[in-house]
Amino acid sequence: MSVRSMVWRVVAVLFLLVNLGGAIYAAIRGEVPHATMHVALFVAGLLLVWWFATRGEPVAVREMAAAARPGQLDDRLIHLEQSVEAVAIEVERIGEGQRFVARLLTEEEAPVAAPAPTSATPPAGR
Repeated sequence: MSVRSMVWRVVAVLFLLVNLGGAIYAAIRGEVPHATMHVALFVAGLLLVWWFATRGEPVAVREMAAAARPGQLDDRLIHLEQSVEAVAIEVERIGEGQRFVARLLTEEEAPVAAPAPTSATPPAGR
């Protein structure tokens, strides 16, 4: 049993004891809603503890551990590393494209303004 599961078992037992004690204390003081809430939490805690205790280790984990050869796990890890590297390269290419487009948009020349109208003289012949 791992330390982590041991800690969770201790926490579960403490949760159950606190709620059982709280229910008894509230009942002695005549606080029915308070006692009812502690009883409900106690029952919910019991159901959760029962569910986790009967669930055990997932079947897929047991099957994978039993069927896996040491070399097979190494091959899978190498394949995973290669896949992560390929994704990183593609993300970098996308970033380069975004930087290029952003640079093009910021470096665009200002639109050329139409020349200012000059005071033209009317044609002489009219």
